[in-house]
Amino acid sequence: MPDVGLPLTWTVIESAVGIQISTIHKEIAMRKLSTRLCLVAVLATVFVAPVSANTSKLIIESGDSAQSRQNAAMDKEQWNDTRSLRHKVNTRAEKEWDKEDVAFDARDKCQQSANVNAYWEPNTLRCLDRRTGRTMTP
Repeated sequence: MPDVGLPLTWTVIESAVGIQISTIHKEIAMRKLSTRLCLVAVLATVFVAPVSANTSKLIIESGDSAQSRQNAAMDKEQWNDTRSLRHKVNTRAEKEWDKEDVAFDARDKCQQSANVNAYWEPNTLRCLDRRTGRTMTP
């Protein structure tokens, strides 16, 4: 209802402005409400996330279960089964090392020999006599 003291054009403008102002108030109220709802949703996820993480199950064992004992027994059995193979490999490596060591010493002796006819044959790893081609001891 228009005010009595105001002209009619002002009343229309005032009522239009009032409608516009009430629309702006509604928009602001909706923004505040949506902001508050977003804030509540974010806070809810923040507080719910740790709660859902606490549902995991933790089992602490002494490590002495039937499965671990069986695994240990199988590992020991496999270790024992491969013992002879490991021994053979180590023995072969030692023999190869000894062979190279002896050959190095023999070559050294052959090259330092006072005998001028002695020479080292690298293919056969022997010290040979130049005249006869036979093996000689330097």
